[in-house]
Amino acid sequence: MATALVLESPRHLARRDLPLPEIGDDDGLLRVEACGLCGTDHEQYTGDLPAGFAFIPGHETVGIIEAVGPRAAERWGVQVGDRVAVEVFQSCRVCDECVAGRYRRCDRHGMSDMYGFVDVAKPPSLWGGYAEHQYLGPDAMLLPLPRDIDPAIATLFNPLGAGIRWTNTVGGVAEGDVVAVLGPGIRGLSACVAAKEAGAAFVAITGLGPRDAGRLALASHFGADLAIDVAVDHPAKALRAATGGRQADVVVDVTAKAPAALAQAVAMARPGGTIVLAGTRGSPDTPDFWPDHIVYKELRLIGALGVDVTAYREAISILVSGRWPFAELPRTCAGFDEADALLETMAGERSGEPPVHAVFVP
Repeated sequence: MATALVLESPRHLARRDLPLPEIGDDDGLLRVEACGLCGTDHEQYTGDLPAGFAFIPGHETVGIIEAVGPRAAERWGVQVGDRVAVEVFQSCRVCDECVAGRYRRCDRHGMSDMYGFVDVAKPPSLWGGYAEHQYLGPDAMLLPLPRDIDPAIATLFNPLGAGIRWTNTVGGVAEGDVVAVLGPGIRGLSACVAAKEAGAAFVAITGLGPRDAGRLALASHFGADLAIDVAVDHPAKALRAATGGRQADVVVDVTAKAPAALAQAVAMARPGGTIVLAGTRGSPDTPDFWPDHIVYKELRLIGALGVDVTAYREAISILVSGRWPFAELPRTCAGFDEADALLETMAGERSGEPPVHAVFVP
């Protein structure tokens, strides 16, 4: 049996013991060491991101291969005892989208059965990282990890991979660019690192008020040349003042539930610049946003969802290199008994400053 936390309804995580599956030729079983938490986790917990079924959350999983079938071992390039990270999306490997590398749009899977968001009634139930074990289906995708990396730090493969893909792959940051990152959470800090790794000359990051003050204070350690509290300063004016009048070649918006961020992104972007929208508003409101400004400035507006294996591999390489102080991030690790409190703190429903990096450790 494996102990797991099942989100049965909003704000109701129940501990269950679930049977371990029989492993055949094409699948595997992971012993979970750590699972990173992000905004999706607390939105699932509060019901802002409803499912309509009970499920085991957790989609940033790191662990040890405990059992693996021979065909699966060959396909994944792993053996029992290897440490791996599990990608959130599954891939059939044969549809047009998967063959093209866009497996987040897989015809068989897509967003309908991402790890950490699968009905617990679907056998063998263990489809999320809030558990002692996670099932590795035939279409799972794994990333090898060094045995000497701390599992909690290794869970950053997901947010750092997102920062790399959204900033550099989608945003196209180039040597000498000015980059603005909206949102100072772990993905925002990761986007700053990604921009500097790509050769950006100047990186600014924005946050809002006291809740973001600590994160803005950290930003200089992760590549930010300027931290802007938008509750105090106009972000576009602050950027121009710091750069001698330059605006952002690339703006990466990773904010969540921040309707005003879109207008700020448009104001900060230079004519002909690129805006990458990677955060979700959860609302149709866009205060102070004038679509005509996109026309007048000839802006390129791109949505970005998820990560790909190229960005994940680069993220793991950066984490292993130790070039950036990810190990020193303010981090809270929670077990089965503390998960509710951590999620409530992340959602702003409990007193205390939410951690920059939150990790479930069974």
